Amino acid sequence: MKYVIGVLFVLSLASILTGYFVDFEYSQKMIGFGVAGLFFLVFPLFAYYRWKDKNIKDYMLTKENLDKMRENQRKNKY
Repeated sequence: MKYVIGVLFVLSLASILTGYFVDFEYSQKMIGFGVAGLFFLVFPLFAYYRWKDKNIKDYMLTKENLDKMRENQRKNKY
C-alpha cells in the first residue's frame, strides 16, 4: 500500500511541476489534475493506511484518558 501511495504522490507531484514549468496548451489542466490527485487519491489512501489498525478510543478525550494524562503529568512533575 505504501508503494502505491508513493507512486501516486510522485505522479501527482510530477504533473504539478510539469504543468508549472513546461508551457503546454493544457498546462493548467495538468496542475489541476495533480492537485486533484493529491486531494482525492493520495491523502485519503495515506490516512487509511496510517489509521487502519488504530483504536479510535485511544485518541479521544474521554474522562479515563484525561485522568491518565493528569496522572502522567503528576508523575513527571516530581
